[in-house]
Amino acid sequence: MNESKIVGLAEALNNTPSYKTLLTSRHHALIADEPTGVGGTDEGPSPGDYICMSLASCKTITLRMYVQRKQWDVGSIHVKVNLVREESAAGPVHSFLCELSISGVLTDEQKQRLLQIDKACPISKLLAKSAVVTTIMV
Repeated sequence: MNESKIVGLAEALNNTPSYKTLLTSRHHALIADEPTGVGGTDEGPSPGDYICMSLASCKTITLRMYVQRKQWDVGSIHVKVNLVREESAAGPVHSFLCELSISGVLTDEQKQRLLQIDKACPISKLLAKSAVVTTIMV
């Protein structure tokens, strides 16, 4: 028997003529918008920025959990993510370019292991596969 479990949630509300949208998740509130160059007012990150933030934060948290469990001497963990769009004959192709920087005293073997663990973050796995998106009108 398959068991469903909600592992994330968000709501979005746009009730103005602009693109500025209120996002809520549990007791947190954020703003999403589009840059002025595409008609927004740039009052918050774009949806593409948020997906990059989700991936970067997931990678960072996953790596922090791992180094804590291993008790490795690691200071900061920094992940930068760019969402890149390239045009091809078949249409646009999107990819995530991630840069990982970790401060601390690590061997080459430990660094290689962290690159493996980096790929195990749940958002990386989700983005590497396809997900089903279902929308219903209520």
